[in-house]
Amino acid sequence: MKLSTSVCLATTAASVGAFAPLALRSSSSHTVLRVSNDAKAAAASTPLDLAADFDDVGPEDVLAGDPASDAKTGQAEVVLVGCGAPNRGMGWYHAVQMLEGRCPSASLDYIVEPWFLGGGASGPGGPEFKEWADASTSKYGTVFGTAIGDLPAPAQPRCALISGRTADNPRLFTECIAAKCSTIFLEKPGAPTVTELQGMKDEAEAAGVGVLMGYNKNVCKYVRKTREFAETVTGSHVTFVSNNAYENTPESLGECFERNAEGMLKNMAIHELALLVSFYDVTVENIESVTADKEFSSMQTLPGPSGKEFTDFDKIKFTIKTKTGKEVSVAADRCGGTDSYATVTDAEGSEVFRYWMPDEEDRANVEKLTETYPTAMPYFFTQDPDYVTVKEIVAKHTVTGEEAEGVATIGVAVETLRVAEFLTPTLMEQLK
Repeated sequence: MKLSTSVCLATTAASVGAFAPLALRSSSSHTVLRVSNDAKAAAASTPLDLAADFDDVGPEDVLAGDPASDAKTGQAEVVLVGCGAPNRGMGWYHAVQMLEGRCPSASLDYIVEPWFLGGGASGPGGPEFKEWADASTSKYGTVFGTAIGDLPAPAQPRCALISGRTADNPRLFTECIAAKCSTIFLEKPGAPTVTELQGMKDEAEAAGVGVLMGYNKNVCKYVRKTREFAETVTGSHVTFVSNNAYENTPESLGECFERNAEGMLKNMAIHELALLVSFYDVTVENIESVTADKEFSSMQTLPGPSGKEFTDFDKIKFTIKTKTGKEVSVAADRCGGTDSYATVTDAEGSEVFRYWMPDEEDRANVEKLTETYPTAMPYFFTQDPDYVTVKEIVAKHTVTGEEAEGVATIGVAVETLRVAEFLTPTLMEQLK
C-alpha cells in the first residue's frame, strides 16, 4: 500500500483513538485516517484525491466531514463518553435519540468508547458495537474514538455526556474538563463515593464548568402530576415505585448485580432518592427514621458472570420520616416489570391517586419503539420522552447559558449519594 507523507493510518480496533476529519471504515476493523495539522490544506481536497493515496481503497470508502464538528450555530457539540453495548447501554440510547435529531439543540459529533473499540472489541458485544458504529458513521458522519484527549478543539460550545462505568467517571470527568467542555451531563450516580463526587464538584467549580445530572425523573410527567395532586389532599403520603424487567433468575440478577456493582440504591433507585432530596427535604442530617417493608423487600447474594459474589437488593421498599415533618416512601423491584408509577394515599391510608409512567398518551410511543428496537432494555422506552427533555434542556443551557430548569445539579447529586450511602447499610441490617 502506498502511503502519503501527510497521512498516518491506524488499522486495528485497539489502536483507534484519534478523531479525524476523514474516516474510513473497513469490514474487519475500525480504521481511522489521521490528518496532520500541516497537511489540512491537502487533505481538504475531494475524497477522490485522498483515496488515490491508497492502492486498495476506493473513493466510495472515504467519508468527508467537517474537520472539527458538525454542530451548527445554536447547537451544542456533544461528546458521548461511554456508549456501552447497543440495546443495553444507557449511553447507546442517549446516542440514538440525538442521532435521530430528537434533541434539536444537541449535535452528537463524537463518541468515545474505550472498551468496545479497544480491549472488548472481540468479546461479548464487541461485534455488535462495531456494526452499529459503522452504520452510525455511514448514516450520520459520527466520529468514534477511544480517548477524550484526542478530541480536536471545540467548534461550538461543547457538552460531554458521561455515561461510562461509575468507577471510571472521576477520571473521565477530569479529562472532559481538560477537553474544554463547558458543560458536563453526568449520568447517575456520578461517582462511586460521596468523597469522589464532592471532589468532582469542586474541580468543576474551579474550572468554571457547569455540571448537570441525568436524573430524568425530576422532569417526569408522573412525578409532577403526583406531587400536584398530593398538595390537594390533607395528610397525603406519596410512594414512588420503580420497576425493571430483569428475569427473576440467579443468572439474570447475578449479571445485574455485577454490572451495577455500586448497588441498587446507587443505581436503579437513585432516581427516587434524587426526588426525595429535591422535593421532600431529605438529607442525611434531616432523616429522623427509615423503616424497611420486610414483607416486600428481598436481599440476595449471587455470583456474577465473573464468578465473584455480590450482595444487593433485588427489591426494596422503605419509608423515610424527616425531622421537618415530611414522610415519603420508595419501592424498587428489579423484576417488577416495565412500568413505574407513584401513588397518593390519604390520612386514613386509602389510595386516592395513581399515575403511571408511561401513561396512556405515551404507550403508543412505547409500542413503536419496541417494534423498532425489539431487543433493547424496555425501561428505555417507558422513560423515552424524559430522556429527550433532559438532554434538550442541558444542550440549550450549554449554548445559551439559560437556567436548566428542573434538572438536578451536581450539588443535588452529592446529597443524593450521601443518602444512598446512609440508607444501604441501614436497610441491609434491617433485612438480616
